[in-house]
Amino acid sequence: MSKNVTTGDGHGRLGSVLSGLAVAVGCVLFLGGFAWGAVQYQPYTVPTDSMAPTVAAGDRVLAQRIDGSEVRRGDVVVFRDSAWGDLPMVKRVVGVGGDTVACCDIGGRLTVNGKAVEEPYLRSKGPASTTTFSAAVPEGQLFLLGDERAGSQDSRVHLQDPGQGSVPRSAVNARVDAVAWPLGAMVERPRSFAALPGGVSRPGPVKLVAGSVVAGAVLILGGAAYGPVARVLSRSRPRTEAGAHG
Repeated sequence: MSKNVTTGDGHGRLGSVLSGLAVAVGCVLFLGGFAWGAVQYQPYTVPTDSMAPTVAAGDRVLAQRIDGSEVRRGDVVVFRDSAWGDLPMVKRVVGVGGDTVACCDIGGRLTVNGKAVEEPYLRSKGPASTTTFSAAVPEGQLFLLGDERAGSQDSRVHLQDPGQGSVPRSAVNARVDAVAWPLGAMVERPRSFAALPGGVSRPGPVKLVAGSVVAGAVLILGGAAYGPVARVLSRSRPRTEAGAHG
C-alpha cells in the first residue's frame, strides 16, 4: 500500500487569509483617506498667474477648510470679498491686524512693523514691489499680496479703500497646502514670517491623507495579486511527494 502526501496546503490557506486581510485593511485606508481628504480639503483651480511661481495659472490646489481666525502671516489663502469682485481669489497673507506693512526698504525688501522680510518664493530678484506703499492693517483684517508682484491685483490696488486694501479674516475659507496637479508640490510656510509674533501656521494633514490613500492602494493591489501569483508559482514547481510502503 502507498500514500501520496502533497505539502504546501497549509501555506496556501495562510497566504489566502493574509491576502484577504491585506485587501480589507487596504480598503479601509484607501476609502478612509479619501473621506478624510473630502472633509478637510476643497480642490480649487487657480485662474491666473498672480501667485506664480508658487502656484501657476491652471494649477489644481488642495486648500484646507479653515476659519479666518486660524490664518497666520505667510499663509496662501482662498478668500472672497465684495470689494475684490466677489470671486474666489488666492493670495499670500503678509500682514495681520495691528501690523504696518511697507515696501520697500533700502534692500528692496518688504517690511512688517519695520522688520525686513526675506521672500524666497518671489519670481523676481528685484524689489519686492513695483510700487512703494505703506499700510496700517486694522484689527481683524488681513493684508494680501500675490507672489507675482509685477502683475498681481492685490491689496496694493485697494489702498484707497477702507482698511487700506485689507480684507476681513471672515472672508477667508481655506488655506492652500499643496499643488495637486500638475506639480504635486507642498506649499511651504515661509521661515521669514516665523520670527514675527504669532509665528506661522502648522501644515494640514495633506501628507497623512495622501499616505493613507497610497498605502491602501498598495495593500489592495498586493492582496489581490497574491492568488494569481501563487497559482503561477505552484504550477512552475515540481510536486514533492513522500512515498510510504507497507
